[in-house]
Amino acid sequence: MSMRIVGIGTAVPRHRITQDDAAQITEPFACETSAQRRRFLATYRLSGVETRHSVVLEASEGDLDSRQSFFAANHPRTSDRMRLYEQEAGALAESAARDALTESALPPARVTHLVTVSCTGFHAPGLDCALIQDLGLSRGVARTHVGFMGCHGLLNGLRVAHAFLGADPAACVLVCAVELCSLHHQYGWDPEKIVANALFADGAGAVVGVGGTSRTASDAYRVVASGSTLVDDSQDAMGWRVGDHGFEMMLSPRVPDLIGQHVRPWLDGWLGQHGLTIESVGSWAVHPGGPRILSAFGAATGIDRAALAPSVQVLADYGNMSSPTVLFILDRLRRAGAARPCVAIGFGPGLAIEAALLA
Repeated sequence: MSMRIVGIGTAVPRHRITQDDAAQITEPFACETSAQRRRFLATYRLSGVETRHSVVLEASEGDLDSRQSFFAANHPRTSDRMRLYEQEAGALAESAARDALTESALPPARVTHLVTVSCTGFHAPGLDCALIQDLGLSRGVARTHVGFMGCHGLLNGLRVAHAFLGADPAACVLVCAVELCSLHHQYGWDPEKIVANALFADGAGAVVGVGGTSRTASDAYRVVASGSTLVDDSQDAMGWRVGDHGFEMMLSPRVPDLIGQHVRPWLDGWLGQHGLTIESVGSWAVHPGGPRILSAFGAATGIDRAALAPSVQVLADYGNMSSPTVLFILDRLRRAGAARPCVAIGFGPGLAIEAALLA
């Protein structure tokens, strides 16, 4: 049994900022020496990001000092950041979910299972309860939350949805991922945290999935299979921990090398189980963790540079929004009529590799 995706929705906060402006705002809180400033500006310039959206922004234009008031000289506490997450995450998730439902042409009451995905905030009652209330879903909808899994979280959510439909072909599953990464901006000089500051942004994505083996004109994709692996001796390569002043990202320079060493052998084996090779994949939705990760993936797999262009462009236009980012890429691919099958793939703490095969 495959899962037919009959609706996709994406959403970003109202206000955005260019990378140059973000660097100007952030630099005084990160650098103490001219050498640090040069490295800081190079990190922002080479991030591959041109614009990003954030819930902390209060304006998209005008004087930089008046664009936002959340981050100031006093470093916001984790409780302050979680309070803003609770205020903003639900509305952004609802926007993406509502668009996915509209595209599916299915009424909200048809949804039997709700899967929410997020790694940038916690509160209870949570996103699931807010979506049930705001979208008019059945009070009896089955709820599952995929939490704190990082950039590949949406792919885990799709696996859960696929399993639900395998157990009950009459089910209808709404998967919604929302991340407010900009809430976890870190102060001070720490090269790993500065890389994260330069890359991450806010966004949401949702899909509506139903059962069935035959593809119809309304289907965006069919989820055929999923795969997962943990890279040996990589626990120190990527981390995401709750700190006193937000969640703290640990991102080792080893990550691109680990991807370069391990992704090809694993992909060869996983795709081979489904009668495919890397060369027979029609399109790729590669999570853009950063330019070096995309370059390492391309070099390891040997895929044409043009195949990574949608990932590169989403990174440029929106930044790394963590879990929903893959949906932004898939949406571009299907609107462009990209060849299938498609492989969506992401990387997260573990170091974990997660993938979905879509037809």
